[in-house]
Amino acid sequence: MELRKLQRTGGGTFLVSLPKSWAEKNGLARGSLVAVSERMNGCLVVDPKYGLEPEPQKAVIAPTPYLVHEIIGKYLLGYDIIRVEAKGRISPEEREHIKQRTSRLIGLEIVEEDHSKIVMQCLLEPSSFPPEKILRREYSIAHGMHRDAVTALIESDVSLAKNVIARDEEVDRLYFLLVRILRTVIQNPHLSEKLQILPIDCLDYRLAASLIESIGDQSTQIAENVIRLGGVKPTKDLSQLLLNFSQIAYEAHENALTALLSRDLSLAETIRAKRETAASIFHNIEAIVHTQPVKFAPYILAASAISRIYDHSVDIADLGMPRPV
Repeated sequence: MELRKLQRTGGGTFLVSLPKSWAEKNGLARGSLVAVSERMNGCLVVDPKYGLEPEPQKAVIAPTPYLVHEIIGKYLLGYDIIRVEAKGRISPEEREHIKQRTSRLIGLEIVEEDHSKIVMQCLLEPSSFPPEKILRREYSIAHGMHRDAVTALIESDVSLAKNVIARDEEVDRLYFLLVRILRTVIQNPHLSEKLQILPIDCLDYRLAASLIESIGDQSTQIAENVIRLGGVKPTKDLSQLLLNFSQIAYEAHENALTALLSRDLSLAETIRAKRETAASIFHNIEAIVHTQPVKFAPYILAASAISRIYDHSVDIADLGMPRPV
């Protein structure tokens, strides 16, 4: 860091000199244009590359047993071009595996391919995807999964349960997209300004997106237990308890997201206040299932998943602290 004193001209204009080494490193000379912009935190940023298109970030990966995980990692880090280059031939099986797994990454397309390489490029424009909009879309799917999974559980609807399981992939796709956008925003102050999102918002959205993705996973587990039950229907008392328990969890994550986005502390507190009620209902569900034949055991597993959904909702609500001024 260099400290420099402000100077003032006779006309009242303030002046500050720029470091010579910085100017030379960025190819600036007398008469060069730079952009000066004010950030939300009051800092001034001097941009020497104003008006220039940023260079695409490129990554080259050699095939390994962890190739797909490496591709996903580069995507999440914001790389624009990902090249898979092998010394020899990439087998048809490897190609198909790569294509199937990377189909979960929104915007990533194969733009070039031959016997020894696969080139993928992310065609998304980050500024077109506000993080809050992606978060709301992810939640919309996850909360629908929760609702339908419990309906399938109460009605022993295996077809609906399978539909819930199929939707989990779309939640994952949106989660990966949001992580990529948030990391890009953190690395690009100009984009942060354009989307009007603070770094602390990025952290909150990242954690909330992970918890919402987990709500989708727990809903999938409920649906899997419907299939495991094989048509075994709950008793009337058990059915009512499951509905009541699910309603508490459902309202909890609805209110939690609202509390997070509006920074409503009083609403967040109403979610935490239901802890004892939720624990009591779960205990009653366990008591009823323990009096039934062993084939009813998956109902406890499903209730455990609902309990975790409620816990995730509380965690989302905890993120709803007031933003710094």
